[in-house]
Amino acid sequence: MIESADLTLLIGPGVPVPAPRSVMQAVSSVRVTTGTQQAGFQIVLEAGPASDVVRTLLPAGYFDPIVSRVIVMVSIRGLPHVLIDGVVTHHEVTPSNTPGGSTLTVTGEDLTVLMDLVEMPFMRSPAMPEITQLYMILAKYAAFGVAPVVIPPIVSALRNPLDGIDTHTGTDLDYIQQHASRCGYVFYVEPGPLPGSSVAYFGPDVRLPVPQPALSVNLDEATNVESLSFSLDGKAKKVTVYTIFDPVTHKIPIPVPVPNVNLFKPPLGLRPTPPARVEFAEEGGSLEPPEAAKRILGDLMKSSHAITGEGTLDVLAYGRPLRARQLVGVRGAGTAYDGLYYVNRVTHDLKPRSYKQSFSLSRDGLISPTPVVPV
Repeated sequence: MIESADLTLLIGPGVPVPAPRSVMQAVSSVRVTTGTQQAGFQIVLEAGPASDVVRTLLPAGYFDPIVSRVIVMVSIRGLPHVLIDGVVTHHEVTPSNTPGGSTLTVTGEDLTVLMDLVEMPFMRSPAMPEITQLYMILAKYAAFGVAPVVIPPIVSALRNPLDGIDTHTGTDLDYIQQHASRCGYVFYVEPGPLPGSSVAYFGPDVRLPVPQPALSVNLDEATNVESLSFSLDGKAKKVTVYTIFDPVTHKIPIPVPVPNVNLFKPPLGLRPTPPARVEFAEEGGSLEPPEAAKRILGDLMKSSHAITGEGTLDVLAYGRPLRARQLVGVRGAGTAYDGLYYVNRVTHDLKPRSYKQSFSLSRDGLISPTPVVPV
């Protein structure tokens, strides 16, 4: 599609295969959005009355929702990058009297959508650790190339069958996300590194320690971003107070303040923003000590960041696609905002002769503790 970069689409029921030439020639734009949890894609194709896309492929079910699997991959200077592995969830045809104006828009989500289709009526897991439950659920998706990676909770609340039994209701995705929320963990499916393979990760939101090449702004010929701005929200951070009862008499209330600090995501700044709000948790006294401890640790690992950044870049100028859920350096923004950041969201926009990205960054604290960032 663009100089020094090649777009590859793999589409098909079950096992996706390279899209035919008629589809690749009809591609008008591709957008892939990757965030902290689910990812999605949108492919716009030219769909004139004489196009094979409308005359043959669409009636034959080539873009049928849920049935059709799509892998979007881009190669930059010979190095392939799998952007998303998902399934079609919606398509829309827009006829037009203008020559070349008719389009087919194919929208989809990553493979987590398959985990959100079937509601389980009632499944019991007596005396079964959470990690075993999660591996049993994720094992069903091995047929789609999904390899589970599950990190056990720091505090395991194994229930005595005489006191109650864990039950699985709702969809698999709902059940997994409920566990992740209570532990302060995250759950997402990361595509690649090979087409057709993915990793389902359940664990703390730990970013790779090796940062991506720095985003450079206001540095003349070294600049590799088109726009970049930062903001600091003084009300973003809070202290949550849990009230639990003493383990002996179960009558004396004990307040437990939980600071807005995440051990797995350090602030990355020398001057952390102080919390401005105090909230009281609705639950606490009614929970058993192990479950209360797990909820408190979960709040510790869900801390918010006061500093956010938004920007856009040209991928060819940057040299590679910027990846979400990793670290990246920033330079040229000034002493207060230079340094390392967490990449929360990335949107890939591919058009003929153009490959750009918009992104969202975050961290807590002004002034970088590191003198330099990787270029």
